[in-house]
Amino acid sequence: MNKKFFLAAACLLAAFAFTGCSTTGSEDGSSGTLVEDASGMGGDVQVGLDPDGAVTVTGTDGYGSNFSGPEALRENNTIYFNYDSDQIHDNYVGVMQAHAKYLRENPDAHIIIEGHTDERGTPEYNIALGERRARSVARYMQNLGVDVNQLSIVSYGEEKPLVVGHNENAWAKNRRAVINY
Repeated sequence: MNKKFFLAAACLLAAFAFTGCSTTGSEDGSSGTLVEDASGMGGDVQVGLDPDGAVTVTGTDGYGSNFSGPEALRENNTIYFNYDSDQIHDNYVGVMQAHAKYLRENPDAHIIIEGHTDERGTPEYNIALGERRARSVARYMQNLGVDVNQLSIVSYGEEKPLVVGHNENAWAKNRRAVINY
């Protein structure tokens, strides 16, 4: 069968595996999969096939940002994590799919995935946790069809906080993986 069909099917299966999904139709009669965050904090993302059979990902990230090109991807490049976790939240499925789509369509593009933690924990533990977070994002990208040669990871642990502070608000912003092109 068609390689693009299998790629689209893999993307849709990944979406089903990580979120609650429903099939929807649009006014022009095309259909896709609407991926919605179960917690209500994420955005709405349409995943489907264009007339040429290529995978399409459109929508917002839940904060009003559209995915419409490399500049939008650079602005939507952070995945946040729960305390002591490397599990990707459902509300980042759209962000991940948009980055994966761009990377698949641009095989010369490469990303570095930076893993970060908050200040709690030993430096050694935080380096390992940051690496697990970066690897989690890399694995997810590979599951969406991104070539492993396009991906690099690095862990900064607690060394590069986004927000300086000793409270939950600061810690929540520092528990992240950042995708850099």
